[in-house]
Amino acid sequence: MTTQIDWTAASIFIFFFLLVTVMGFMAAHWKRGDVSAHLDEWGLGGRQFGTWVTWFLVGGDFYTAYTVIAVPALVYAVGAYGFFALPYTIIVYPIVFLIMPLVWKNAHRNGHVTAADVVLGNSGSRTLEFVVALTGIVATMPYIALQLIGMGAVIKAMGLTGELPIIAAFIILALYTYSSGLRAPALIAFVKDIMIYIVVLVAVVLVPAKLGGYGAVFSAAGDAFKAKGSGGLLLAPGQYLPYASLALGSALAAFMYPHTLTGVFASKSADTIRKNAILLPAYTLLLGLIALLGYMAIAAHVKVASPTDVVPELFKTLFPSWFAGFAFAAIGIGALVPAAVMSIGAANLFTRNIWKSFVNPDIDHAGEASVAKITSLVVKVGALAFILFLPTQFALDLQLLGGLWILQTFPSLVFGLLTRWFRPIPLLLGWAAGMGWGSWTAWNAGLKPLASLSYEGHTYTFYVGLGAVLLNIAVAVVANIVVSVTSPKTAAAARS
Repeated sequence: MTTQIDWTAASIFIFFFLLVTVMGFMAAHWKRGDVSAHLDEWGLGGRQFGTWVTWFLVGGDFYTAYTVIAVPALVYAVGAYGFFALPYTIIVYPIVFLIMPLVWKNAHRNGHVTAADVVLGNSGSRTLEFVVALTGIVATMPYIALQLIGMGAVIKAMGLTGELPIIAAFIILALYTYSSGLRAPALIAFVKDIMIYIVVLVAVVLVPAKLGGYGAVFSAAGDAFKAKGSGGLLLAPGQYLPYASLALGSALAAFMYPHTLTGVFASKSADTIRKNAILLPAYTLLLGLIALLGYMAIAAHVKVASPTDVVPELFKTLFPSWFAGFAFAAIGIGALVPAAVMSIGAANLFTRNIWKSFVNPDIDHAGEASVAKITSLVVKVGALAFILFLPTQFALDLQLLGGLWILQTFPSLVFGLLTRWFRPIPLLLGWAAGMGWGSWTAWNAGLKPLASLSYEGHTYTFYVGLGAVLLNIAVAVVANIVVSVTSPKTAAAARS
């Protein structure tokens, strides 16, 4: 990639970045409520977001800059296997439709702000609250770092070098998130999503036209995979189970993350969430089109040192500088929205479930908002440190572990809503078993998301996070039965 600065693209990028920066600071006065008076106002936007605001907000923090960069990069590298994100984003919405309104009702009725609040309310266990909160915070940090990596890819494509542009972008992000809270990414998400839709729709029409049509694109990609002896346009039989387990495990984990749950808690009604579960699959269509950019890059003979650079280089190669700058701005803003929501989600967890629960139980509402603001800054600094002082691959590897970790909170959150049968200690034992086995297995596999088991001469490869949560549930069920048998009176009292 060239290191010469493309001033046309850079100027377009800077213009849109300044536009959303102004919007971010103005958002403090958007909708009623003082963002400094209450954590509900700063961290949840006053719990007043309707269907369309929620649609843009959840879509904005679920389909991130790194999604736009990483999904085509994976398709570019391995072919059909990279499309596992599509069934995952189809499976997830029935789960959202069925479970998330229950989460919202519980949170709205009891004033809960985080998943750990819900777990505490249902279980009465401070220890379970703490591990759910800590898991959410730790799983979120590398995810924010990945948004920086996505932004870094487009900044590099414009010929800008060094870490200063990323540092400047995230200082601005930190300031308007501190000032406006969740209202800032909610408002900016409108601009981000419209820009992404324009970029992708233009690309999927014009790029194939320049390359001889979709037939030529798929033919060139197929030939390239055959030539290198790996990957392909179709899944190999050995990929069926890992593909399916990755899709299912990712779907179960998706709305356990603090940032996606923050969008749920900020909605004004359970019906808003149900409507969004119906409307959000429109983003899945968009994601499928985004994934095709990987094949288009192969057909366009794009050569890059890292697959992460594929999408920016494709736009540089096939489009004029002004449109490339517009595309880079869309991806860059696509990093700001989820990074802001992620830092807010992590800050809410720290404030409510660590600071208030264990440090200062008497803190008032304004104090909670103040602690959350400061914590959001610390979280962003930590994420920035990930990419400044650690190899990029380290952030990616930790994010893969993050998906495994956050999935282990599923039983504590969801089962507690559906039944009072489970007691806190069995849920803690299940969490520990899933975290321990999953982390150990992923570490031994070189921080890869897949695990393998051999049985009667056959090897079965599957997503380690899904295996870990199944172990988690099994341990919790067995432990709960043991506790119920050994202490029936106590168990009966707990269920009542």
